[in-house]
Amino acid sequence: MNDSPHRFPLYSLMLIIGAIVLWVWQASAYESPNLSTEGSLPTTGKRLYESACMACHSVDGTGAKPPRVGFSTPLPDFTECSFASREGNEDWIAVVAEGGPGRAFSTIMPAFGDALTDEQIVKILDHIRDFCVDKEWPRGELNLPRALFTTKAFPEDELVFTSEIKTAGNDFIYNKLIYEQRIGARNQIEVAFPFGWRQSNQLGDPQKTERESSIGDIALSGKRVLYASLDAGAIVSVGGELFLPTGDEDKGFGSGTTVFEPYVAYGQILPQDFFLQFQGGGAVSFNRDKAENELFWKLATGRSFYQGHFGRRWTPMVELLGASELASNGNTHWALAPQIQVTLSTRQHVRLNIGARIPMNDRDERDTEVGLYLLWDWFDGSFFEGW
Repeated sequence: MNDSPHRFPLYSLMLIIGAIVLWVWQASAYESPNLSTEGSLPTTGKRLYESACMACHSVDGTGAKPPRVGFSTPLPDFTECSFASREGNEDWIAVVAEGGPGRAFSTIMPAFGDALTDEQIVKILDHIRDFCVDKEWPRGELNLPRALFTTKAFPEDELVFTSEIKTAGNDFIYNKLIYEQRIGARNQIEVAFPFGWRQSNQLGDPQKTERESSIGDIALSGKRVLYASLDAGAIVSVGGELFLPTGDEDKGFGSGTTVFEPYVAYGQILPQDFFLQFQGGGAVSFNRDKAENELFWKLATGRSFYQGHFGRRWTPMVELLGASELASNGNTHWALAPQIQVTLSTRQHVRLNIGARIPMNDRDERDTEVGLYLLWDWFDGSFFEGW
């Protein structure tokens, strides 16, 4: 009984030390797990996921609840296909390797780049991809960069501001604000509101000019993916765009009649990170006296480069554009459109593209135009997030 005053502090101290050791071990395992110890390295994506990710993201990928992980930041649900299928592996790899801040997400997500090799990360992602059981959702790798004029096949949730500016003669600026809404796995609807300004000569005095503004022909469109295969690296969609005669024809901001444009869009991943996109279709005029029927085709190709390992993405592209009126004496117009797209935000959900449409024939009738767009993928967060 004489040593009883000394036992309580000793046992308490041992418990405290044990608790601290356990806490430190859990914290280190969470922040930078050491998965490369010789002889203990898991070899499958499932085992790697269980070792590195399961504590927070749960065994079924739905995400652990706040009481279990000790923080209130909501975790993503990998079983939710509308979230898990949108981005390509390169974006997932960036977040896993560099942590949440690598793409301007929460610092709660630790960096695993020093603990996992690229091969191990890809194995984990292959396992994560299996949590989405509905294979109707096209994989994010098929979401190829948007060109200036060629409609892509992948369905999107975006807000895009486009502008075309003449480089010769009187000033003419034609803008569009485009809202895109994805519906389910394979559908998209779109509304385009055009507007612009032009410089015109005043009547009676050709030496004086004035600026005029007008809205253009509002467009409503829809698109559906018919085929998408990551193994083939290909995606095919069909769509249609209806142009309403809301613009001022006399000012050059409208056709004066309703026009319907059905089309087919195709995207193909090529070796060495190149890609190819094609759009072909026609324009059916409801009033041939106002606008002619025509066929059109657009071909875009390019390649993306990262600034650093996972930094800003630059995508130079070139488009070949053709359109032919179906009238008996209709002309076929050809143009080239060199351009470059760059990601502006760290999250890469805000992008800028700038280029030019250069006529290849009929240059006495058509001028070179500067084209640009500012794109915001609003599914990935607000415009002011992720910088």
